[in-house]
Amino acid sequence: MATTLLRKTVLTAAGVAATAGGIAGPAIAAYAAPAEKATVVSADRKSGERELDVRYEAQPNFYYCGPAAARNAVSVLGKNIDVHAMAKEMGTTEDGTNSINDITPVLNKETGKTYRSVEIKTGKADEKQTDKLRADIVRTVDDGRAVVANIAGTATDTDGNTHSFEGGHYISVVGYQNNGTTVTIADSANPNTASYRISVDNLADWIATRGYSTS
Repeated sequence: MATTLLRKTVLTAAGVAATAGGIAGPAIAAYAAPAEKATVVSADRKSGERELDVRYEAQPNFYYCGPAAARNAVSVLGKNIDVHAMAKEMGTTEDGTNSINDITPVLNKETGKTYRSVEIKTGKADEKQTDKLRADIVRTVDDGRAVVANIAGTATDTDGNTHSFEGGHYISVVGYQNNGTTVTIADSANPNTASYRISVDNLADWIATRGYSTS
């Protein structure tokens, strides 16, 4: 399977398993009714942290992680765009959303702001790539916008819980702490673990071989 930005992302029962912290498998959780809740904004750039207000909604099926991540990202601007409309714009099918390059144009259209795709081509992010990701997240969040990332594999959050998406997944980055060394994730896969924090080093390695949409 190709390991490029254009690699397809799809959640399947066989290819995806979320573990630890009481997380249900996304392929199961995705069929549950979408859950929506607001996340409180805490903005303080001087202290090196900022959180955006997310009107969270879980993905309605196993292959809508791309549209759901984009929908959650756009919600921080006060917009409530139907996830099915997002999926149509991205060309999402039961095989998933093809790449981050299908999400970036939709973010541009729906936010009226400029997003661009950034690829981490290597199998593991190096220091330069990680520093760029941190700077991109801080700049985008400071502008009041969320980053959307295409990830694959397993990562451990700051609470020690693991999140596994071997078949690939899309998430939103909606905040940062400690000047961006730690970031906040909005994850549409399971409303029981809608939000968690992860080090930017772990996130960069999670994105490796794929890419993210940023300002």
